[in-house]
Amino acid sequence: MRHLQGLTSDLIAPALCPPTCTSGTEPGAVRPAQGLRTLPAVLNAFPLCDCSDRPTVRLLLLDVEWEPRRQKGDGVVKRFERLEQIRGMDPCKDASEIYRLASAYEFPWDFARSLELALYRTYAVPSIGRLLAETAEFTDRTQKRYDDTALLLDAVVEHGFDSEQGRTAIRRINQMHRSYDISNDDMRYVLCTFVVMPKRWIDAYGWRRLSRHETVAGAVHYRTLGLRMGIKDIPGTYEEFEHCLDTYEAAHFAWDEDARRVSDATLALMASWYPRPLHPLLRTATLALLDEPLLRAFRYTPPSAATRAFVRHAVRLRGRAVRLMPPRRAPHHARQNWEIKGYPNGYRLDELGTRPVRGCPVPHGERPVAD
Repeated sequence: MRHLQGLTSDLIAPALCPPTCTSGTEPGAVRPAQGLRTLPAVLNAFPLCDCSDRPTVRLLLLDVEWEPRRQKGDGVVKRFERLEQIRGMDPCKDASEIYRLASAYEFPWDFARSLELALYRTYAVPSIGRLLAETAEFTDRTQKRYDDTALLLDAVVEHGFDSEQGRTAIRRINQMHRSYDISNDDMRYVLCTFVVMPKRWIDAYGWRRLSRHETVAGAVHYRTLGLRMGIKDIPGTYEEFEHCLDTYEAAHFAWDEDARRVSDATLALMASWYPRPLHPLLRTATLALLDEPLLRAFRYTPPSAATRAFVRHAVRLRGRAVRLMPPRRAPHHARQNWEIKGYPNGYRLDELGTRPVRGCPVPHGERPVAD
């Protein structure tokens, strides 16, 4: 999905990956953290301060927390210090740790937006968009499907592949996918979007470009996820992921009425998070961030050149503003995103998503008898 448009030390992992809040009476239950909330780049920032002696200023637009320092030498972390830490790690051995640092500390807002775009652009492949329309998951239960997808994917990022939460999330993902007739090519393409779209988005709009360590780590992280999902012929490098994505889209992006319904429902969901008077503005801003192949596949009228230039420049300005801010001191994961609205009382990973049934639940109709 899309709202707007690479990715090594075991000693620091426990400090960087705190456990998810759980209910004491219900093991495994996760409560949404009261994390920093964000707004799209087209909106203004609204600073919120607490009443402590050293107020924390929360800038919603910039998705950062800024605590003013009264004295020099007060342990202020340099803006690029975490990047230096990442460059001292092994991008293959410590891929998931690097990916966690990049997505939860360096670019949480950008990763959320780019992964929305990654999922959204898959609808333009008719075999994917049509299936989503037939299941009605992305048309009748759009918010739930958005929430479940984000929470399951990020549980692996936050806790690791071999954690109880990570294994539960991957098991649920596999149970759902195996209930439908999905080709390996489509599964591999979706995996490619998770690798490629964050780099393209961050390089265009982030407060800095992704380093080579982060790019390689992102490819290794999702290759590992793909292997655990049973996907075959997975690319081995970022460049191979990018080539696979570009060639697949060139060959398969096409108009489909059902896929357009899924796209419209997704855009409506994005707008529903904000006051009704802003809905037309948000839709226009979103379309302004889409590339030409997507606009053609869904048959959307492209926004004017001036509108597209204005919106894209506004998002770039956000990145430049974030660059001037102190670095994030605490991780921000998907479960903390204010767009996750379906589980105000918490959730269990093993209860997320659709429930599997025997065989593909989508009716395919009767096949003609061969002569």
